[in-house]
Parts: sequence; C-alpha cells; structure tokens
Amino acid sequence: MDQWARQQRALALLPVCLALTFSLTAVSSSYWCEGTRRVAKPLCQDRPGVLHCIHYSRGSSDNGTQAVQYIWEMGDDKFVQRRFHVGLWQSCEETLGSTGENCRSFQSVIPAEEQGVLWLSIGAEVLNILLTLTSAVLLGSRVRHHSGFHWLKVDASVAILTVLAGLLAMVAHMMYTTIFQITVNLGPEDWKPQTWDYGWSYCLAWGSFALCMVASVMATSRYTAARRELADKKSGQKGSRHSPQDFQKPKASESVWETETAPSPAGCALIGVSKHLPPEAPGKVSMC
Repeated sequence: MDQWARQQRALALLPVCLALTFSLTAVSSSYWCEGTRRVAKPLCQDRPGVLHCIHYSRGSSDNGTQAVQYIWEMGDDKFVQRRFHVGLWQSCEETLGSTGENCRSFQSVIPAEEQGVLWLSIGAEVLNILLTLTSAVLLGSRVRHHSGFHWLKVDASVAILTVLAGLLAMVAHMMYTTIFQITVNLGPEDWKPQTWDYGWSYCLAWGSFALCMVASVMATSRYTAARRELADKKSGQKGSRHSPQDFQKPKASESVWETETAPSPAGCALIGVSKHLPPEAPGKVSMC
C-alpha cells in the first residue's frame, strides 16, 4: 500500500518536471520563430564554382581602358533565401557559402518603444520558471517522505503556484508574439523576413503552460479528496464517542401475563389477568 502511494506521488510530480524542462529549454533556445529572408546575391568574384552568387564575365571597352561586367542573373535570380531563427535573446541567420550563422541581439532589432515589453516578457518567463521549480521541490519532498494530513498545505500551495506559473507563461508568450509581429512590420530592412512561422521552442513554451494547468488541477483534486477524507474521519470519531445507552430488558416473568379465558354471555369472553393489576381491580376483563 505504501509503495502504491509513493508511485501516485511520483506520478503527480511528472507534469511539473516536464513543465520545468520545457520552460528552461524554450527560454534558453532561439527557435521561437523561424523563416526565410530575401537577400541579394553577392558577386562571385572569379569563383565560377560557388553557388548562391551572381556570375559575371569581364570584357573591355573599345579603347581597352575600362573593364565591363556582364551579369547574367535577372529578376528573382539575383536574390537568395536565407533561413533565420529568433528567440528571446538573439536572432541568427545562416551565412551563404559556409555552415556558420551570424547572430545578433534580438533587443537591437525590435523598435525602441517595444523594448520594455520584451523585458516584461522575459521577467514573466523567469518568474514562471521559479514558481514551477518551487512546486517541483515541494512535490519532491512529498515523494521522499511519508504522506499525511499535514501535506494538505503542500497540495494547496502546489495548486496555487502552478496556476500562477501557467498564467505568467501565457502572458509572457502573448507579449512575445505581439513584439515579434510588430518587429516584422516596423523592424530594420536588413532583418525583415519574407516568410516566417512559429518554431519548436514556441511549441514547448505553450506545452509548459498546458502542463502547469494540468498539475494545478491534479493538486486541487488531491486536496479536495484529502479534505473530504479528513472530514469523514473526524465525523466518525465524534460518532464513536456517543455510545448507545444500555436499556434494561424486562424480565420474562414481568412481560408475560397469565390469562384465563372464561365463557361469557352475548359472545364475549372473560379473560382473567393474574398479575400487574391493582388489588382492588377485578381479576377478569371482558373482551368482545
């Protein structure tokens, strides 16, 4: 029975640990949003085998004093799509012709009037992580030690902390989404994406919010069940204190009347009662 209870407490700890892991991964990564950006190709500079650059050939004027460049790419052929990804802290873009990335601070990209909102979003994410970590510590202590009715306060605290963490996470995600959309419209021209979508870090962040809500519901359910069980035990203890009164049973000699039946006129019977009658009362009773 104790092993089963320990497994139940460990199962209650699982969503909180997952929520904490998802939040930490999302905040530390830079894949909240991903997309592509249209960039003009650089000149190949006498490297005919290099891709993603503008190929040209050199000629000379009639007098031979001025070189002429002939560019063969026209229209959209002069541009290339660069992939980029953005997080809370930085924005990174792939480098053409190499496997590296060019990264810069996301704060330097967003408009100046929106930087305060970005810091509010980051602060809400940090508070969400702290509240989720506190809930995990409380539930971890509940797993390691024997549970009792004094753990009601732990369940109540976990329910409050996880719902607050979930609400803070929801507000932080919505603020970041608003900031990114504003930056897409009003950001610098050398950063504006052509196409974009939400990345896996953004999905993890909302998954953490959902797990916090699940953990809060589970903690509230455990608290309600424990309170009901405690109330039932208290009412049972109060009922056991009031034992039923011992009533003396009448003796058999006192509960039996010796009767005699005698014939009587007009269809009535005379019954003689030998006990439990006053001395002056008649010894027979007429019953019709």
